Amino acid sequence: MPTFHTYDGTELAYHLVGQGEPLICLPGGAMRASAYLGGLGGLDGHRQLVLLDLRGTGDSAVPDDTATYRCDRLVDDVEALRGHLGLEHIDLLAHSAAADLAALYAARYPRAVRRLLLIAPATRAAGLGFAEREAREAAGLRRAEPWYEEALPALEAIWAGRLDGELRAAARPFLYGRWDEAARAHAASSAAQINAVAAEGYYAPGAIDPPATVSALRELASPVLVLAGELDGVTTPDRAAELAALFPESEFAVQRGGGHFPWLDDPGAFVRSVTAFLDPDVHSVQAGGIRLAYRVWGDPAAPPVVLVHGRCGDSRTWTRIAERLAAGHRVYAVDFRGHGLSDWPGRYSLELFRDDLHAFLEARNLAGATVVGHSMGGAAAYLLAGRQPGLIGRLVLEEAPPPFPLDPPRGPVERPDGELDFDWPVVPSINAQLNDPDPAGRERLAGITAPTLVIGGGPGSQIDQADLAWMARRIPGCRLVTIDAGHLVHTERPEEFLAALRSFGVG
Repeated sequence: MPTFHTYDGTELAYHLVGQGEPLICLPGGAMRASAYLGGLGGLDGHRQLVLLDLRGTGDSAVPDDTATYRCDRLVDDVEALRGHLGLEHIDLLAHSAAADLAALYAARYPRAVRRLLLIAPATRAAGLGFAEREAREAAGLRRAEPWYEEALPALEAIWAGRLDGELRAAARPFLYGRWDEAARAHAASSAAQINAVAAEGYYAPGAIDPPATVSALRELASPVLVLAGELDGVTTPDRAAELAALFPESEFAVQRGGGHFPWLDDPGAFVRSVTAFLDPDVHSVQAGGIRLAYRVWGDPAAPPVVLVHGRCGDSRTWTRIAERLAAGHRVYAVDFRGHGLSDWPGRYSLELFRDDLHAFLEARNLAGATVVGHSMGGAAAYLLAGRQPGLIGRLVLEEAPPPFPLDPPRGPVERPDGELDFDWPVVPSINAQLNDPDPAGRERLAGITAPTLVIGGGPGSQIDQADLAWMARRIPGCRLVTIDAGHLVHTERPEEFLAALRSFGVG
C-alpha cells in the first residue's frame, strides 16, 4: 500500500487497482474509505485506479488538526497526490460527496485537470441544494419493490431532518438500483468505512463558496462527464443535469436502472460510458434517447462520410479505411446501440438501427453525407435511404443483406462464453428478421434517390450474390461491383474496396 505525506505532514494512503493510465478516484460518504469503490465495475480493466483514502479514513492517518477535514482544505491533499505521482495533468473521478471536493479542486487548479468525471455527484459546492420534491419522485419509482413500504418511513424521517445510523441503514435500499445480495453486502460495509467525525467536519462553515466556485467552473476548459443514476434520489438526474450545465464542455448521462452506486447496478453500462468519455478518440452524442459513441477523422470542413458497421462489430472495424478516407473527407464511424461503447438497451431490430443512423445524422448535422454501410449497417442505411429520400448524399452498401427470407432459415443460437463487445440479444433478434424480413423493405428500394453503389463479396460470401444483384437492379441508377473477398470486403481487400469508392466519387 503506497503512501505519501501531504502539505501538513499527514500520511495519506492510496490503493492501485488495475493497469494502464492513472485515474485518480475520490470516494464520497462523505469521508468514506475508498474500499467501497472496488474496481468500479470493471473500469480497472481499462485504467489504473488510484483510490485515495482521504485523511482520517481507510489506511490514511488521522490529522492532528481535525479542522483539516473541511472539504476545501482537502483540495490540497489531492494536489499533493498529483505531485507525488509526478503527473502534470490528471483525470479525476469523484463519487457522491467527493464531487464537491473535485469541483473545488477544479476551481482552484483548473490547469491540472485533464478530464473530470462526477458520478452521482453532490452539488452543494455549486449552490444546488437538496430538492425534496425530486427525491420523492425518485423514491416513488421504487413502489413495486418488496422492501419499499418498510424502508419509506426511514427516508421520510431523513427528509424531515433526522439522520442517524439506524435511519441510514433502514433507507439504504433506495440507494441501489437492485437490492440484491451484492448491494446488501456493499451497504453493510458503509458504517465501518465512514469516519463520522470527519464527515461532520466536511461541510463545516466556510468550506464552500458557491458563487466563487460556479464562476470558476464556468471557465473550466476541461471536458466533464456528469453521470447520474436514473433511480438516484440523493442527486436526481434533473439536479445532476443542472450541475452539468455549468461547465462549458460537459457531457451528461443517465444510467438506466442505476441508483447512487451505478457501477454496482449495471457494471457494463457504467464502464462503457466512462471508457468512452476517457478515450480522447471517442465522442458521444445523445441520439433518439440512446447514447451513441463514435470516432472521427479528418478536417471538419471536408465533405462528410459516415461509416456504419455490421452486426457484432463496432466503429473500430473501419479504422484502416477511415484513416485513408480522411485525406479528403471528414469521416465519422459510429457504434450502433448494443455495440462497442454505445448504450446496450437490450432491444434490437433493423428498424432501430435505421433510427440510430437517422438520429446520428441529425444530431451531427450531417444531412447530405455519404453513408457507407457494411452488412447489417448497410441494411439500416438502405432502409433509411428508402424512407427519407434526400437525407443521404451518396450511399455505399457493402454486402448488405437483401430483404429476402434466408433459405435455409437460421435456427436457435447459443451465447458464446466470455465477455463480448456487443450485446448478445442482437444476434437472435436480427436472425429473426433475416429469416422473415418486412416486405416493405423491398418496396422502398425503388424510392432510394441517392446515387448508390452496391459492393458484393463474390462466391465466398454468405450473402446470396444473385439477391444482391437483384437489389442493385431495384435501386434506381445503382452500380454493382464485385470484389472476390467474401463477406468482409473492406477488411480483406481494403485497397480494392477503396478503389471502388474512388470510382464512385468517394476518396
